[in-house]
Amino acid sequence: MKKLKWCCTFLLTIGSILLMAQQKTASQNKNGAYNTDGLKYTAYTGLVMAGYQGWFAAEGDGSNRGWYHYQGRNRTFKPGVTNVDFWPDVREYSKIYASPFYFADGSNARLYSPYDEESVDLHFKWMKEYGIDGVHMQRFVGEIKSSNPSGKRHFNKVLANALKAAKKYGRAISVMYDLSGCSPEDVAYLEEDWKELVATFKLYDKVENPTYLWHNNKPLMSIWGVGFNDGRRYSTDDVDKLVDRLQAGNQKVAIMLGVPYYWSSFGNDTEHNPLLHSLIKKVDIVMPWAVGRYGMDSFDPSNVKRDIDWCKTNKVDYVPLVFPGFTWGNMHKDPKIYHAIPRLKGDFLWKQISTVIQSGAQSLYVAMFDEIDEGTAIYKTAREKDTPLNGNTGLRFVGIENDLPTDHYLWLTGQAANWLQGKPGYNATKPVRK
Repeated sequence: MKKLKWCCTFLLTIGSILLMAQQKTASQNKNGAYNTDGLKYTAYTGLVMAGYQGWFAAEGDGSNRGWYHYQGRNRTFKPGVTNVDFWPDVREYSKIYASPFYFADGSNARLYSPYDEESVDLHFKWMKEYGIDGVHMQRFVGEIKSSNPSGKRHFNKVLANALKAAKKYGRAISVMYDLSGCSPEDVAYLEEDWKELVATFKLYDKVENPTYLWHNNKPLMSIWGVGFNDGRRYSTDDVDKLVDRLQAGNQKVAIMLGVPYYWSSFGNDTEHNPLLHSLIKKVDIVMPWAVGRYGMDSFDPSNVKRDIDWCKTNKVDYVPLVFPGFTWGNMHKDPKIYHAIPRLKGDFLWKQISTVIQSGAQSLYVAMFDEIDEGTAIYKTAREKDTPLNGNTGLRFVGIENDLPTDHYLWLTGQAANWLQGKPGYNATKPVRK
């Protein structure tokens, strides 16, 4: 009897060990990569995704950050002092806040906050409605350090809101770190924060986060701001060491690197450092930063082809960036730079989209979903004639073109997604909305 009991125990133990080994093999291979069963987005291929800043706050939203990022210099937010050129169209938001701005008829102009779950939910609802695949959640390393608890609390709350909405609406989502303003110590801190996010939000859990974006059988994260020649405090070497640490061991991660626009030729905005190319060869995807680099007449398709050829030769995936236009007159209190790069009713955006797709791009990064500071936002913003007043010194808000609906750039971005997904009828001519 004892012998039979021992045999049964032995067989159960062996069975448990085999089951555990099978489960581990199913989830992680010897190279540290994981399978993608149960995930909706297994590669950044055939997708149109936008950057999502999520950095705005409103007085009274619970974040205790005041009018963060709406405000101008000295944390002041009032007519004549603001950083934003566009004004959100807030008619569909369930929570909005009275601002210090007013329309010409005397009524108050209101604003939303992504600190509110309802507002982020609405944004992801729009993504689904217009066929945009998802977003890369911006995470500013200088904002989420332990020395800045309010910043970390804000971005963690916005990320939690977004992960919930992404799951609800079946939209792709990933984390993108922005190194702007960082020290070498801040760059090193990114690794700690990533591990904390993975644990806190269960980013690797395919049941908890089935729409988190994976690439090359690994969850994707991005690091933006490498190789620029604008005098940053951190170096390419600092980022190279960070990437080595992130890729070490079994807890591997796919990495997309945000680099200068002229990275492949070491031109214009790029430091002439061979280490940059060596670093890019280590990662999974390269994404050149195009915002502000050209306008309608100066956009050069040959630069896109050069990037694609380099990536094919060096076996690195390539995701080009497109943007609808650029304006930052209020930030600099300079009316001459309103519409510095005109949108042209979407002609500028579509020229970029059609060029990169016809050149062979497999996916797009759209800058940005909600960036109204520099006027690259594609989400619903007020038409120019429907914006509030901005003081009496010649400053104003620019807005969507008056003869377009406020969702025009959401719709046009969705058309790009249709094209990448193989739907017919798309070419260099901007589609006509019916």
